[in-house]
Amino acid sequence: MSLPDDNEVLLRVASTTSSSSLAATISHAVYDGKRVWLRAIGAGAVNQSVKALAIACGFVGSRGYSLSFRPSFETVKLADGSPTAINIRVIAER
Repeated sequence: MSLPDDNEVLLRVASTTSSSSLAATISHAVYDGKRVWLRAIGAGAVNQSVKALAIACGFVGSRGYSLSFRPSFETVKLADGSPTAINIRVIAER
């Protein structure tokens, strides 16, 4: 996955990421018209991602947006190996 322009945001999620803070970040990116991607490696990070997406749906819903999500897999090259990440594309519609 490559992010070709300044209109896309990649948010890397860890198991220690605050789901409410992540939800706020997702919401503000949606309000700014950005295309949002989440990248999570590991069960805890995926859990925080899903919780944040559920919270973000409530945040943006009050402003007339509806969020949907498209997950995909990607092998990420890191210094200590090549784990498989789950990338979640956030799709906002009015």
